[in-house]
Amino acid sequence: MQKFEKLLTEYFAATDKTIQKQAEDKLWQLYGTTGAVLIMDMSGFSLVTQKYGIVYYLSMIYRMQQITRPTVEKHNGTIVKFVADNVFARFDEPAQAIDAVIEINNLLDKENQKTPDLWDIQVAAGIDYGNFLLTDDDDYFGDVVNKASKLGEDIARGGEILVTQDAMNRVENSADYKREHLEFTVSGIKLNTYSIHY
Repeated sequence: MQKFEKLLTEYFAATDKTIQKQAEDKLWQLYGTTGAVLIMDMSGFSLVTQKYGIVYYLSMIYRMQQITRPTVEKHNGTIVKFVADNVFARFDEPAQAIDAVIEINNLLDKENQKTPDLWDIQVAAGIDYGNFLLTDDDDYFGDVVNKASKLGEDIARGGEILVTQDAMNRVENSADYKREHLEFTVSGIKLNTYSIHY
């Protein structure tokens, strides 16, 4: 991330707008990419942790990660990172991300049948498509990351998949997915989305 941070420092320190623009252009030239961003969040962290403790919840996170990583990879995606009970992943196309989350939810449903209800794991998912910065450390930044995060972490309920209009526009066989159009406004940003039913 040293080169990335160096260019950010140049951008921030520049007093000339031309130099600042050059640093920004260089960042996008070196680290810019286009694709689908998936952000998932496990539901019920505060309540479960307060009731059963952090070790209990950490074991649930571990079980979720054991299902999520191979399923994302099966659908040609890449796990960018796990942060607490959140999953950050990227795909070439939104349909791959949608299919991955549908399979993850189905696998979690099967896993949940083996355990008492208090062990049930549910994830909320947000998916967007567009340009973003992907660093050498395989972290990512950009408007699409922010939108996917808002949908997956703040808006979607457990088991729900919310996909932006931009992402659905990229899905060739979008009629194959049962979906409901929804609009949200978060932090002054209007989000046209679809809730995927499976």
